[in-house]
Amino acid sequence: MSPAGPLAEPTTKAAAPARKRRVWVWYNDERVLGWGSVALVIAIWEAAARLSGVSPLYLPQPSQIVVALFKMFATGGLAIDLGWTLWRIFAGFALAVVIGAALGVWIATSFRVRAIADMFIAMLYPLPKVTLIPLLIIWLGTGGPFMLTISFLGAIFPIVINTVLGVRQCDPGLVLAARDLGATPQQIVRKVLVPSAIPSIFAGIRLGLGVSIILVVAAEMVVGKYGLGARLYLSGQILETEQVFAVLIVLAALGIIVTKVQDYIDIKLGRWRLA
Repeated sequence: MSPAGPLAEPTTKAAAPARKRRVWVWYNDERVLGWGSVALVIAIWEAAARLSGVSPLYLPQPSQIVVALFKMFATGGLAIDLGWTLWRIFAGFALAVVIGAALGVWIATSFRVRAIADMFIAMLYPLPKVTLIPLLIIWLGTGGPFMLTISFLGAIFPIVINTVLGVRQCDPGLVLAARDLGATPQQIVRKVLVPSAIPSIFAGIRLGLGVSIILVVAAEMVVGKYGLGARLYLSGQILETEQVFAVLIVLAALGIIVTKVQDYIDIKLGRWRLA
């Protein structure tokens, strides 16, 4: 027997638990579970569409959808539609963040303003914003102001409400300590109330952005000439199912990107608050 023979066996036996540990780590990795489940669903979808023989009019294969997606980006103007939709969403959303956060702080720190705003929020917040589309078309037409307004309305209420809750839930001891140190009311708002309310404000921003995306795409389906919603509606009208799924994939990818960016910002803000 060669000298390497007796040594090889313990090494192999020792390597087996290490491989099992690596497999277990991969099995419990959040990214592997998330993206792996998506890949599994796509694989099952592809196999089912191929083996069942169902018409692509009703259920196209994922490979066909990917081909249609690349064609739409290359020659179909999908990038232009995506740009229009992103502009409409984030322009109105940015206005809602600035105005909503400021208004929420004002409502939370003023008894009179809170008493007045409470009634209007109670009336308008539960109202489905999609029902305002006909009225906004009458007032603003179907151009840019209409799209920015519908995006703004989708985001403003979650941001205002969560900002009010965040400020109102601030630890009273922090406010008293700031007053004892001679802080002015403006300094208390800037240095104590707003930082303590950031997690709640960010939760409102997350909810508001999701509603803005939904409303803008819905408005584009109704009156838009350009945008993902308009492209989605047109593709459905001419029975181009692959293009319908391709636009839905773009919207899903947009949702993933927005969510991951928000998670990253949330982590950074949490570290800033603890610093």
